[in-house]
Amino acid sequence: MTDVVVVGGGVIGLSLAYELAGQGVAVTVFEQGAFGREASWAGAGILAPGNPAQASAPQAKLRAESHRLWPQLSAELFERTGIDNGFRNCGGIEVRTDGAAEQLQEDIIVWRNEGVEVEELMPTQLFEVEPALNRSIVAAYRLPELSQVRNPRHLKALIAGCAARGVKLLPGKPVVGFDVEDGKVLAVRTPDETCRAGQFCVAGGAWTKQLMADLGIGVPVEPIRGQIVLLSAQPLPIRHVIEFGSRYLVPRPDGRILVGSTEERVGFEKQNTAGAMAGLIEFATDLVPSLSAAKYERAWSGLRPGSVDDLPYLGRVPEMKNLFLASGHFRSGLQRSPATALLVRQVMLGQETSISLDAFACDRHRL
Repeated sequence: MTDVVVVGGGVIGLSLAYELAGQGVAVTVFEQGAFGREASWAGAGILAPGNPAQASAPQAKLRAESHRLWPQLSAELFERTGIDNGFRNCGGIEVRTDGAAEQLQEDIIVWRNEGVEVEELMPTQLFEVEPALNRSIVAAYRLPELSQVRNPRHLKALIAGCAARGVKLLPGKPVVGFDVEDGKVLAVRTPDETCRAGQFCVAGGAWTKQLMADLGIGVPVEPIRGQIVLLSAQPLPIRHVIEFGSRYLVPRPDGRILVGSTEERVGFEKQNTAGAMAGLIEFATDLVPSLSAAKYERAWSGLRPGSVDDLPYLGRVPEMKNLFLASGHFRSGLQRSPATALLVRQVMLGQETSISLDAFACDRHRL
């Protein structure tokens, strides 16, 4: 007998299943393809810091709660499964290559107001820390508590952790409809079976809008393509994650460097494009000139689930007594997944939530 059905086997759905199963709940997860092979797998694994004691904005609270949870979750998964998800504190540096030297001051103030450690770096200090960076950089600050995780390894650990806790994992089983009666979901339907449960959660990523449309509920989650290039260089020219607005360089201990990422509203087209690849490589070699000699390994893309206001939809769907949502995280699904899983588990089991879900209400934008 299944207590909860989770629709979607990305990092959000798997994290929620793991959380629920840890409370003794019988969970079944349906995934249209292979588990964790969409946006969850495609990302760079950057884990921004936060401080739960001082975070005030909704997104900052979700980020801070996840920052608190990541070390213990990683250690627990390793102990339970023997799989190292690659979680490590590497620090991150935000840079700008033109404009005023003071242009990052507003960012620094925001981080300090959140109680997050941040170090403003003068160019001379920056090049002492990261000597391979382009000397055209005029402004920078460092976040010593920024961490990273290896997305594929974390997904592998989550899948194994769910299996160890008795979660029923059903890859290649797309949900094509819901059976509903008197404002309550009774079951989900796949092309070849029906599964009944007491509660349901849609964590369908970029496909959430289509899934919810079968229930007549408009949730404006749209796919936003992100393309990434993988380079390799020995020795690594940088130690920190280097960020430049929405673009970044992420060094891995094995000599690989992730270069990302684009933000493209092109529907469900996942292919890589020549223009994007050229732009990302140009960005990387401009920022770290020695990367012009790096080996190009490969490229890929993922479809992020974007919401209207870049906040996810979390909690119960008002139109249904037993239906919940966990979707719309845009670029931050992996980073926010521990807190998302905790909060949605809490609301599904009638427990007090660690932070308020009011700002993440599922009906705040109705189509």
